[in-house]
Amino acid sequence: MKVLHLSKYYKPYSGGIEQVVADISEGCLSKGIDSSVLAVNHKTNSYEYDINDVHVYGCKSNYHYASADISISYILKLRQIIESFDIIHIHLPNPLANLALFLSNYKNKKIVIHWHSDIVKQKKLKMLYMPLQQWLLKRADAIITTSPVYGECSEDLRKYKNKIKVIPIGINPENYKVDTDIVKKIHEQYKGKKIIFSLGRLVYYKGFEYLVESAKFLPDDYIILIGGNGEEKQKLLELIQRYKLEDKVKLLGFIRHEELSSYFASSNVFCLPSIEKSEAFGVVQLEAFLLNIPVVSCDIKGSGVGWVNKNNVSGIVVQPRFPYELAEALKKIISDRDKYADVKKYFTENFHVNVMVERTIKLYKEIVNI
Repeated sequence: MKVLHLSKYYKPYSGGIEQVVADISEGCLSKGIDSSVLAVNHKTNSYEYDINDVHVYGCKSNYHYASADISISYILKLRQIIESFDIIHIHLPNPLANLALFLSNYKNKKIVIHWHSDIVKQKKLKMLYMPLQQWLLKRADAIITTSPVYGECSEDLRKYKNKIKVIPIGINPENYKVDTDIVKKIHEQYKGKKIIFSLGRLVYYKGFEYLVESAKFLPDDYIILIGGNGEEKQKLLELIQRYKLEDKVKLLGFIRHEELSSYFASSNVFCLPSIEKSEAFGVVQLEAFLLNIPVVSCDIKGSGVGWVNKNNVSGIVVQPRFPYELAEALKKIISDRDKYADVKKYFTENFHVNVMVERTIKLYKEIVNI
């Protein structure tokens, strides 16, 4: 069985979808399923390369607009190589991959859509793209969603519920190593404090303003550490100053990947305060679960975030945009930490990379009748 993943980008470019593509490709290869990737690269020319035994067709981008690439070589390369593969696994949203598949000789191929999220922000682009998307949804043999919530609530998928297979994202523990020296340093820096960690780009849908405001309702021995950069940084700094929360909220800026797990491990609880379904899954929650750290997150309509964080098992789920509720949930977890002693077990049973790979292989075999 030979599988070709149509991805927006791929390693060494790092992103959430790209990591899922890599984990599935490498995991399937280890189980004897030939896996390759077609992706746009960040170079001025197209070239092929291997990374962790996955063969990658890297195609140069001719133009970039509204988070989408136009790449002539991507379209031509798919037409050239598609006959070699049994299954085309297309990761969406990605208008370029959709167009390339439409223009290729796809007729005898099994097609799996991996629906990572709806197009939420680029509404004009979506209007132009809708006919292609509808063609692909009709043509697909299966549609993977990362949670049952997204499959049930997405307007785009409403007509295709009979094709949906739920395969949650899984992560590889090998990619998340804790440095005990860094943990010790963090604990010394915030000695005597109960640490709430949060992480993400500082953008509107992440809801960090509500986490900052929640500090007003927390005791003085609590501290909120927020990692990440983004356009909302100045707004958050002004909010911290307005409410005189300089001793209770720290914006850490960019945190190197090698240090991230140590910040998770240093914390008493992790908080994901996202407020919009642009946060379709919340992979950062899995990183907390892996390290046995409970999570407070929000029940976002149409998003899988609240489904991933199982209420009163792996953490607490609250309504979005309510700072007081966030604060109460954070205090409740910290005061009753023993209740969440099995968070890592919950991770292993549901969100380990091996679980994701095994479920994906099972789906492949079903659609090719093996």
